[in-house]
Amino acid sequence: MKSHLAVIGECLVDVVESETSAPTAHVGGSPLNVAVGLARLDHPVVFAGRRGSDDYGRLIARTLRAQGITAVLDADDLPTSVATATLDPTGQASYEFSLDWTLPAAEELTATLSQATGTIEHVHSGSLATLIEPGASVVKTMLEGLRESATISYDPNYRPTLVPNREEARTRVEELVGLADVIQASTDDLELLYPERPITETMQAWLQLGPALVTVTRGASGAMALARSGFAEQNAFPADVADTVGAGDSFMAATLSTLRQQGVLGAENRQALQAITEHDVAQVLHTAAQAAAITSSRFGAQPPTGQELSAALGDPSATVA
Repeated sequence: MKSHLAVIGECLVDVVESETSAPTAHVGGSPLNVAVGLARLDHPVVFAGRRGSDDYGRLIARTLRAQGITAVLDADDLPTSVATATLDPTGQASYEFSLDWTLPAAEELTATLSQATGTIEHVHSGSLATLIEPGASVVKTMLEGLRESATISYDPNYRPTLVPNREEARTRVEELVGLADVIQASTDDLELLYPERPITETMQAWLQLGPALVTVTRGASGAMALARSGFAEQNAFPADVADTVGAGDSFMAATLSTLRQQGVLGAENRQALQAITEHDVAQVLHTAAQAAAITSSRFGAQPPTGQELSAALGDPSATVA
């Protein structure tokens, strides 16, 4: 039975507003975007996130089916969560949320995941799913259990409007950093969580908590990463930016895709992941930055397919219709 990549987290509808266009609705939520990004890069994906039985929930269900993603939770009677994204003139988004994050018990949801997939090679979570109760405690318990058989990735995607107590947020984030093998954060996340220290010091502190790889996205300035083999940087690829919605999630999906191709995902490969080389870290950053650039060139969270990404990276065997 083939192994799957699992994503646990919120799914919602982004209603995107700007001064220059009418509001538009896009399926989103950082974890769901990562799931879509992984599926479009040709990986088998299972997704655990709640949605309502309303029109927005049906839109999410259609999106999951269209991408070949297995959803393990049925729709419930609560409204589907909504994020209203307001774009500034540069395409940067700010968000307001109306959401519910209620999940079954951790044991029940873990069993449902296992029944749907058989073997789970890697689990990704983050964003609101790991900070908003009551679901956040469920997710943490699941990750503690799944870590025995799978590698873990985590993206805090911190929103102070939803968790205004920074000390509480730090504690939660650091607990999850300690469970994870791969971390991604943005400079905004780290500046909000740790305004008193340089970002590179936070990366070092997080690496000491146990992960093998800590990556940080810097928008138009590119990205950087820290592993036990050393520090690496990657410039952003040129792009005609439509908006930045989902760019970081595409970066995360491409990071995991590259690590999987390098053969370092899965609990049995955790030691190899801890020993990842500078060359392999540079390859991760290069591929992930290209995926983010492609997504930024499109409106909404529209990650590249495997063929699109290979073609952009200069693979002569890749063709895009």
